[in-house]
Amino acid sequence: MLLTGKGTGRRGWTAWRRWRKGRPFWGGLAAVVAGAEICAIPLAPLKVMLQQGIAGIPSVLMGLVMILMGLSAWFAPHYRGLAGVLTVLVSAAALVMSNLGGFLFGTIVGILGGGMIFAWQPRPLPEPGADGAEAETKPGTGPGPESAPEPSDSGAAPSHPRPRG
Repeated sequence: MLLTGKGTGRRGWTAWRRWRKGRPFWGGLAAVVAGAEICAIPLAPLKVMLQQGIAGIPSVLMGLVMILMGLSAWFAPHYRGLAGVLTVLVSAAALVMSNLGGFLFGTIVGILGGGMIFAWQPRPLPEPGADGAEAETKPGTGPGPESAPEPSDSGAAPSHPRPRG
């Protein structure tokens, strides 16, 4: 098994895919890339740093926040709403405060990444017994005209409990 390379590679690949699909991976990657790009521009050579002055400090801080939000989307996907909104806000602020948001690349990629983080939803767990195949829908349970309740013969409206309050 070790010489053929079968078995462990496939298991590792499926584990990676399962991990990646269980979180907003691509939005987090976009946030990390945008944050790294916004951080990298102020850390340019000294000749460039002298021209921008104190503006480099907020750029580095905003880039670090974006990187942190991208990593939190990966490792704590239940905070995806907060991470997505903060990524979009920091990316928009970087447009004004940090060299046009990393020469527009950081802002655009950060806003797209924050939107992907915010919009991501976890996949519902499969129903037990479904075995990967679609469960057959019984008449009256699925969408469509079959699922509508049949009118009663008495002509009286069905009684529903009234909400209190």
